[in-house]
Amino acid sequence: MSSDQELVELVLQGNQQAYNQIVDRYKGKIYSFLYGMIGRPQDAQDLAQEVFIKAYFHIQSYKPDYSFSSWLYRIATNHCLDELRKQKRVPYISQENGSHEENSFVHHRTPESIYLEKERNAVLHKYIMELDENYRTVLVLRHI
Repeated sequence: MSSDQELVELVLQGNQQAYNQIVDRYKGKIYSFLYGMIGRPQDAQDLAQEVFIKAYFHIQSYKPDYSFSSWLYRIATNHCLDELRKQKRVPYISQENGSHEENSFVHHRTPESIYLEKERNAVLHKYIMELDENYRTVLVLRHI
């Protein structure tokens, strides 16, 4: 598997397949970050596509002295904050359970514990979405 820097060099030489590898490597992480910031799956998916398009057209500005993932997350953060400011969106409070469980046929959790976890996650998500975008960004990047 190629490193990020090797893939960027290939993209700069015109190799579109190398950029597809970059997208495959980071699409889940970027989507998860944007979903944590926006709270709406479709909007997060749209923003993620826009982030990868933006990154592709500005890849020549990437400096190999720094982490590629940090550069990409910075693009995602700035694009998301710009979009929030531009549209003055009211954060959507998702009722979905935000935790990532392993797929398993046997769950050792009781219905009561599942309900309490959903309630706790809904309240936590509500408060996260009420935070200023800068604080939300830090919280989502660090913990979610």
